[in-house]
Amino acid sequence: MSCVLGFDVGSKLTGVAVGNPFTASARALTTITVRDGEPDWQRIDALRKEWLPDTFIVGLPLTLDGGEQPASRAARRFADQLQKRYGLPVAFVDERHSSQDAAHRFAEARASGLKRRRDAAHIDAEAAAVIVERWLIESPAQPAIDH
Repeated sequence: MSCVLGFDVGSKLTGVAVGNPFTASARALTTITVRDGEPDWQRIDALRKEWLPDTFIVGLPLTLDGGEQPASRAARRFADQLQKRYGLPVAFVDERHSSQDAAHRFAEARASGLKRRRDAAHIDAEAAAVIVERWLIESPAQPAIDH
């Protein structure tokens, strides 16, 4: 496995991160604009071409008790579109609390001088990195699920 691309799907922005299965680490890449429920597929095409991932990871937003919600359906729809468009496996990761984890990471990086206030626009990409790292740590030996 070369790398994975992960997504934190939102209604206005989708965060994107790349993950390395060998080091079980991920880094935030960018955010992609979502308009009328559709992501900027040209940007995703370019990222896929640049990174050549063999798996996609999509954060699945669940309620605190583990139930589905409208955002869950949007993430599942996006994952289905990814799989159909690129023919690559897609895995889901429970993304509960990933935004808080990303905000905490951002605050720590800002306190140490590594990030600036203007970098907060990329918090969704940081959340995608958290999602990818969770998958890498929790499922390293498991193949992604085709759906």
